[in-house]
Amino acid sequence: MAETVWSILPPIITIVFALVTKEVYMSLLIGVFCGALLYADFNVLTAIMTMFEVMADKVGGNINILVFLVILGILVSAISRSGATKAYGEWAAGAIKGRRSSMLLTALLGAVIFIDDYFNCLTVGTVMRPITDRFKVSRAKLAYIIDATAAPVCILAPVSSWAAAVGSSLPEGSEIDGFSLFLQTIPFNIYAWLTMLFMFFIIWSQRDVFAMAAYVRKNQEKFIVPDEYRDSEDKLPSGKGKIIDLVLPLLVLIGACVYGMLYTGGINDGASVQEAFANCNSSASLVFGSFIAFVFTALLYLPRRVISFSSFCETFAQGFKAMTPANLILCFAWTLSGICSDKYLNLGGYVGHLVSANTEVLVLLPAIFFLVAIVLAFATGTSWGTFGILIPIAVAVIGSSDPSLLVLTVAAILSGAVGGDHASPISDTTILASAGAQCSHLDHVSTQIPYVLIVSAASFIGFVVDGFTRNGWLGMGAALAVLGCVMLVIYFKVRPVDVAH
Repeated sequence: MAETVWSILPPIITIVFALVTKEVYMSLLIGVFCGALLYADFNVLTAIMTMFEVMADKVGGNINILVFLVILGILVSAISRSGATKAYGEWAAGAIKGRRSSMLLTALLGAVIFIDDYFNCLTVGTVMRPITDRFKVSRAKLAYIIDATAAPVCILAPVSSWAAAVGSSLPEGSEIDGFSLFLQTIPFNIYAWLTMLFMFFIIWSQRDVFAMAAYVRKNQEKFIVPDEYRDSEDKLPSGKGKIIDLVLPLLVLIGACVYGMLYTGGINDGASVQEAFANCNSSASLVFGSFIAFVFTALLYLPRRVISFSSFCETFAQGFKAMTPANLILCFAWTLSGICSDKYLNLGGYVGHLVSANTEVLVLLPAIFFLVAIVLAFATGTSWGTFGILIPIAVAVIGSSDPSLLVLTVAAILSGAVGGDHASPISDTTILASAGAQCSHLDHVSTQIPYVLIVSAASFIGFVVDGFTRNGWLGMGAALAVLGCVMLVIYFKVRPVDVAH
């Protein structure tokens, strides 16, 4: 079955099952097992052994990423327990004087916390909700800002769990450096850049459209607190942390991860900064930085008794639990990639031969992959699972023969994965953004989807231009022009809604 039409069946089965069932874990598992069955010529026992052999190999080779996510979850839990987020919120409530300023600070805080989208949602909502409530910023608007600065920011940050996950999604033996490829996609990730631009425009202009406008208008008449949160109070943190207990761990985490990249890239052996970043081991760097931040946080909290030793130890299990979904998705996606690699079904070999005779379709690849990614991510609620499935296919189709098209196509996949995840009602980040803002989940989804569609339409046009011109800057320019026209229409045709009386 290797290097035949059957080799494309596992990812297709995964995508179809994911779209139909909206269950990404089971869909990935079914796709992996189908691939193992094909490789084993339908010998069930051999297929089971093959599946777990591939899984052990892929998980073992990427264990650093899984460890990083767990340590990150522990840090999030420890910072939350310390009371540092509450202290920051109390300070900001006295320093901020207006509704627009409170929303801008929320967006800026979300942009600063770019290490991980879970970390972002878990922190920004807790810190900023009391402040935005004070200025009667609607909970749906807050949830939109949180969501728009979660995945769209993380997918642009070289020092993040997303960068490591994207880099590890490339099939083994592709002879392409995953981290270098990720860095090249950053300028051309149209959806992520346009989402942040559109969000800042909405905040600055104080103009909203569609469902968001109606929701904001209702909140001006009477501030809405959803019934499920009306009688609830935030769980009091167990610590007595100060603002510095939030800021210092974040700075150390970011700084240590950056230094880890330089260190593993050979900066101490005479390599330039650019060479070090290009040659770094990103997954090892993230573990390096997160462990240093973990030790630093323990030394910062425990001697000063910000939280008790027992409370700090409890964050281990809580952090692990919080990151279990992401780790599970990665394990299955890596295994699917391994089954399709040249050691087993060799999907790349088959698709490469197939496409080589039909090169005219290549001009549409960025736009096609963008649409497939956005639909798949919306249906499954996971961007990681989406690019874990699609990036190996893109590499198989294009390979290293056309580097510029590969960069643009992978950028389109990442854009679509974030866009679909951004709108999906079953996405972890969408759910966490609703929870962080204490907004009704359906209100958040219904008010955010029109904004996602506006940015997605402009992005699609940009990726069409990308494919025909092979120039990412021209595609970005086209997308910006389309979105700019939409923003001008909104600015001149829509009356300001989110204005304090």
